[in-house]
Amino acid sequence: MSFFAKRTAVLAVATVLGLVASLSASASEEAVRKNMEAFIGAPAVESVTKTPYGGLYEVLLKNGQLVYSDEKGSFIVDGSVIDMKTRRDVTQARLNELAAIDFSTLPLDQAIKQVRGKGTRVIASFEDPNCGYCKRLAKELAGMDDVTIYTFLYPILSPDSTSKSNNIWCAKDRANAWNGWILDGKVPANADCDVNAVVKNVELGQKLRITGTPTLFLADGRRIGGFVPATELEKALADVKAK
Repeated sequence: MSFFAKRTAVLAVATVLGLVASLSASASEEAVRKNMEAFIGAPAVESVTKTPYGGLYEVLLKNGQLVYSDEKGSFIVDGSVIDMKTRRDVTQARLNELAAIDFSTLPLDQAIKQVRGKGTRVIASFEDPNCGYCKRLAKELAGMDDVTIYTFLYPILSPDSTSKSNNIWCAKDRANAWNGWILDGKVPANADCDVNAVVKNVELGQKLRITGTPTLFLADGRRIGGFVPATELEKALADVKAK
């Protein structure tokens, strides 16, 4: 057999083996999905992916939770996977990756825009006006410079959150109304306008699985859930700039 004939035969075998492996992986992923949803009793699985460690399959649930399963879907591992060599929390790193977004897709026209200094650094935040941690965050943001802040009104805590959000959105100076309330406790005056942007923010937040406020996004798409002091936020922004 000539060299070219042997090479062609080897490539053909490799292709077949690759196809078999792919089909086997797909079958295993489907088995994991089927058994997981049978255990939960609902079509709750978003995706199943084979991991490169421990023969485990990553199972992402539609509620954003990440668990693991064996190849047959006979066992569920609920917890963090730690790389003992690097001491890296593989699960948390994966959750961070899954939680990231394409920042350019955010409808910034639905947010209150504030520019501090040159505004070269960018933050988007989803906040409920009645959120205590949002008020703490506002005090931290007030002392920051060279930042553009897009605040998406995200009323999810109470009916009063919705009325406050609507009044703030309908104010002549939205930024002033927001800061007046969130920083100084000045109740926004009653106002009337098209509040479809607030409705869309709630829909968007649900799509992004935002279950608590504040939730921040940096320009590189990273998500920061909950209150963070300005010092930590400065470090995160510096990391964005360095990249």
